[in-house]
Amino acid sequence: MVGLADCNNFYASCERVFDPSLRSKPVVVLSNNDGCVIARSNEAKALQIAMGTPAYQIKSLVKKHHIAVFSTNFTLYGDMSNRVMNTLASFVPDMEIYSIDEAFLSFKGFEKYKLKAYADQITRTVLKHTGIPVSLGVAPTKTLAKLANGIAKKSAQNFYILKSRDDIQKVLCDTKIEKVWGIGKRYADKLAKYNVKTAFEFTAMPESWVRKHMTVVGLRLQQELRGKPCLDFEYMPPPKKNICTARSFGTMVSRLDILEEAVANYAARCAEKMRQQNSCAQALMVFLHTNPHRKDLPQYAQNIVVSLSQPTHFTPELIKYAQYGLKKIFKKGYLYKKAGVIMLNLIPEHSIQGNLFYKADTEKTRRLMHTVDFLNRSYGRDKVRVSAQGYGTSWKLLQQKLSPCYTTRMKDLLEVF
Repeated sequence: MVGLADCNNFYASCERVFDPSLRSKPVVVLSNNDGCVIARSNEAKALQIAMGTPAYQIKSLVKKHHIAVFSTNFTLYGDMSNRVMNTLASFVPDMEIYSIDEAFLSFKGFEKYKLKAYADQITRTVLKHTGIPVSLGVAPTKTLAKLANGIAKKSAQNFYILKSRDDIQKVLCDTKIEKVWGIGKRYADKLAKYNVKTAFEFTAMPESWVRKHMTVVGLRLQQELRGKPCLDFEYMPPPKKNICTARSFGTMVSRLDILEEAVANYAARCAEKMRQQNSCAQALMVFLHTNPHRKDLPQYAQNIVVSLSQPTHFTPELIKYAQYGLKKIFKKGYLYKKAGVIMLNLIPEHSIQGNLFYKADTEKTRRLMHTVDFLNRSYGRDKVRVSAQGYGTSWKLLQQKLSPCYTTRMKDLLEVF
């Protein structure tokens, strides 16, 4: 049996943990630069606020229903996610963290008749230890666990065990094909042409047809829905082949020196991510563009790929190349809204091919970056930084409704009287 634990309205729930007055009140969390709604409490959903709704379109609703609105606080959400995952890991021998608020749990070897009590214990313990409500769906496969989790979210118990053949068949008959995990719009439209509208009807399709029209991925999905496990647990996420850091600016930027500072920070963040997975980049791309929604302003968008003399994850080197690329594509007279850096063609750190005409002390730079990363993890991000990163704020995200970092910043600790 496999379980899927999913935090309920995770971002909104994180905000409620430290402000109990928000419980039972509508809460929404906005995207970067306070642009669009990306998380809603159940009360906000009841007000028909849709995901992706621009913030300016709900101003009247916010005022009328006293909706609590927050900027995204990724520092807080990331730390709360770690707390939830650590609690879940204490219950099972194997776990796969699927996203910031979801994890697959392996119940292999557990006695099935005790799963109900165990699932109840898991959801209650996570709520007690972290304050985050969690729904748990348990089934024979990952795909069925996804469906079970959807039922658990609507249950007062916050968990649902899907195991008998009759229960599985009923759930499949009640599930529209587009609601199945792994079925995108393209496949749903194709299946609709063959009068396949439910998950159960999909399981009845000939395997040869599914393999031909939906490849082996679709066949695995069909087998999963039939109760045959085909998706293994991924205990470590596979290394990324490309890494991107890009942000929209809080205010539009026209000056090259401000853009250089922003790009330096993006390159440094990419370098940090590469070192975490022991990778090096062979090239990087820098891109820059104005606000396409401002038709009243002149528009410009450009990117450039810069090849590196030797694959590296050394922050100063990558900043140098990124700023070089930025200068090549920068044009005066435009108000820029977004810039970004993408590390391309990543290879394992131990597979670097030397360059006869370029000598780099890789061992020295590796030790230096290891020390820098250690200090920043211990004392806070960018406590040690390259001078090119600066301390400017004009290019940073607009976060007018940001909550405190209650769990990671001493000055933001709650005071109890």
